[in-house]
Amino acid sequence: MSAAEETDVIVIGGGMAGAGAAFEISRSTKVVLLERESHCGYHTTGRSAASFTENYGNGVIRRIVLASRSFLTEPPAGFSDYPLLSKRGMITVARADQLELLAQDLEAAQALVPSIVAMTPAEAIQRVPVLRADYLAGAYIEPHSMDIDVNGLHQGFLRGARTRGARIVTNAGVKVIDRQGSQWRVETPAGTFLAPRIVNAAGAWGDEIAVMAGVRPVGLQPKRRTAFNIPAPAGVDISDWPLVHDVGAEFYFKPDAGQLFVSPADATLSPPMDAYAEDIDVAIGAERLERATTIEVQRVSRSWAGLRTFVTDGSPVVGPDDDVPDFVWLVGQGGYGIKTSPALSRVCASLIAGGGMPDDVARQGVSLDDLTPHRLRVPQSARVAS
Repeated sequence: MSAAEETDVIVIGGGMAGAGAAFEISRSTKVVLLERESHCGYHTTGRSAASFTENYGNGVIRRIVLASRSFLTEPPAGFSDYPLLSKRGMITVARADQLELLAQDLEAAQALVPSIVAMTPAEAIQRVPVLRADYLAGAYIEPHSMDIDVNGLHQGFLRGARTRGARIVTNAGVKVIDRQGSQWRVETPAGTFLAPRIVNAAGAWGDEIAVMAGVRPVGLQPKRRTAFNIPAPAGVDISDWPLVHDVGAEFYFKPDAGQLFVSPADATLSPPMDAYAEDIDVAIGAERLERATTIEVQRVSRSWAGLRTFVTDGSPVVGPDDDVPDFVWLVGQGGYGIKTSPALSRVCASLIAGGGMPDDVARQGVSLDDLTPHRLRVPQSARVAS
């Protein structure tokens, strides 16, 4: 039996969360990242809609996204050979029965993102000519919503972590977590690793990792999200279309490498697994697209699904466990983990180093109480009373 490898921090999970954490923590600390698959980012990270919008998710998510924009706009020198963000825009649309919801959503959106403005149905149809005039009753646009180069961001984190001395170990699914003196001992098929601290960035498997470590779960709820590609309408240049999003979260679509990316915006509870698209969900997405547009879905080029993992309040869980402070959570990003990763990675690294909320994240109105697992351990009545 080979000797265990010692390090300062073990990061479990090589998706966007774990890669970002390894990148930031390895600035000053020795890190080993363990990924169960043969390559990092196989699950949710590799199945993202690749959209950077400051107007999607709850208030905490939106503020974290605001704190992430500067990194994505101007990443560190050498981080990526290409820009991480590219122009897209996002139009939120509503039927007549959704106009009240649209007005409420617009008011809340403008409070954080003043560049968001209302547009008439005719203006929306001018931007996306396939929208049906008899369906569309109202709309607004987020002009500075962008596409994210998800692979560029993910690989930049991994490459940067390696440059700073981190070791990335694949085919390293965790089999055992226990204690050896003051250190965690993590046993995998790729070897055994020792460190005084663990970062749990295992996504949908986060509660399973916690149980293995003898830590109370936080109640993660993985939810399946389906997506599929269809050919673009014949003879139509879709390259400049914005992402189109239904205000009731019933569907969205956007250009994607010459085709259309479509999702029914489903959120079906699922066990942690290698998710796949169900035919019924693809059919629902096609029907909703056809109802809102003049597109007739005759062929699906490809379909897939990923897991978006939530806790009860819809905000991420970041920080040391209440009972086991050398077990650090970085889970529950709820499908927003790509666009929040720069800020959440820095929050995680700061807390591991004994600091508090990074100043720029705090200035956006995000507090530790919004993120740390403590909020999930305290009854709601007690939180209100305090």
